[in-house]
Parts: sequence; structure tokens; C-alpha cells
Amino acid sequence: MTARAFDLLFGGKKPILGMIHLPALPAAPRSQLSLDELVAFALEELQRLESAGIDGVIVENVGDSPFFRKGVPPVTVAAVAVVVREVARDARVPVGVNLLRNAWKEAVSVAYAVGAHFIRCNVVIGAYVTDQGIIQGEAARLARLRKSFDRDVLVFGDVHVKHAAPLFDVPLVDAARDLAERGGVDAVIVSGARSPVPPTPEMVTSVVEAVELPVLIGSGLGEANACEFYELSGGILLGEVDFKIDRKWGGASDQAAYARVVSACRSR
Repeated sequence: MTARAFDLLFGGKKPILGMIHLPALPAAPRSQLSLDELVAFALEELQRLESAGIDGVIVENVGDSPFFRKGVPPVTVAAVAVVVREVARDARVPVGVNLLRNAWKEAVSVAYAVGAHFIRCNVVIGAYVTDQGIIQGEAARLARLRKSFDRDVLVFGDVHVKHAAPLFDVPLVDAARDLAERGGVDAVIVSGARSPVPPTPEMVTSVVEAVELPVLIGSGLGEANACEFYELSGGILLGEVDFKIDRKWGGASDQAAYARVVSACRSR
């Protein structure tokens, strides 16, 4: 893959992406909201994020924990499809899908069917030990499924994804090169060890220098460090507690916090 598809999607801009963290979906352990209420929540989130000036959104089923190691149930696919379709219909910015923990087949199929533009895939290549068990990448199957569509859905793939460790000790730079050159992705995501933890600047710089694809930051960004990482990278994902009302993880987005960071990053 090349960076061209990514650049076309975001109009050549270095994107600032916001997270629509969904509450628990139907049949998940903590499910409380109806599907109509989930759609309303997602559309309110979209309005807040677009008003703050972000360049794209990722819809993620973060409320469904504990997550399945591989795939998600049919009821989850159906619910996500309904929610993302409504978001994609209203959105003025590109829309992505991430189905945790690594339900790439369902995510890319939903994105294609409802008009979303990209997915995030936590494990594209290699094998990782995670809190769900061992997850193995299936890049060959993902690439062939994409090829079967009459419209491309981009794939943003993690390298040394958070909340996980490679099954054998592959250096970050080597893993990033393999992902970019052999994994079929359109962008590489670098994160820290866990969701609240950012990568080090040295990690980001080493990956940027090693690959010819856009490199995004996928964890640990807040108001204090987002602009620093924005300058180092090819784009950032925002969604940690700094960007949540009452600093509630997975809760509603704080439009003002998003707007402050968007403005600060673009003024540099």
C-alpha cells in the first residue's frame, strides 16, 4: 500500500481523529440502552466532534468489555451496522470502525456495507498475547476480502498494539516495517503499553523514519501532549479521559477540550 489513499481520504491534511466510544451494545454484559438510544448517543457525539473541528471519527464498541478474542456475535454486528450507518449518513468527515478486540472481518464488512471509510485493526500481522488470549493477524484474508469489494475500505493497523505483547520479541521498527510492507495497511498506528499511556517520542520517530506510510498515535494523548505528538506523527487519535465530560472513560466527549487541542495543533 501507499500513502496516496490516506491522503485522498483526508484531503492531504494531517488528520486529528476523534473517538465515538459506544456504551454497551445489545447483549453485552453492561447493556442498558436501546438501539435507538445508542444511535442518538452516537449522533450527539458526532455533532460535538465535528463542531470541535476534527477531521474524522472512529466508532468503537468500547462499552462491550470483556471483549471476544476473535470475532463478535451477530447481534453486535447488526447493532454496529445500524449505528455506523446513521453516523456515516450525517457525517461531514470520514468515518471509521473498530470492533474490539480484533473483529476485522466484521468491521470491514460493516464499513463497506454502510458507507464508512476505514477500519482500525489491532492485530494485522504477527501474534500477540493479550488480555483476551493469543491473537494472530490474518492480513492475507483481510486483503482478499477488501479486494472483493467494489469500493475500498482503508485499514489502519497497529504495531505492538496496546494491552498486548508480541508472542516473540520482534523489535518495534522491524514489526512496523513488516506491517507497512507486508501487511497491506494504509496507515500504521503506534501506541503505548495501555490506553492511558502514550508511546515515547523516540518510538514514534523510529517508526516514522522506518515506514513510508502515515504514522498515527493511538493512545495516551491529552491536552498536555497532543500537539507534541501531532508534530512528530502523521496524525493523532483523541479519546482519553482529557476529552471526556467529567473525565469518564468511555463517556460522552468534551467538545471544548477537543476544540482547544484542534486549535492548538493547527496554530503551530
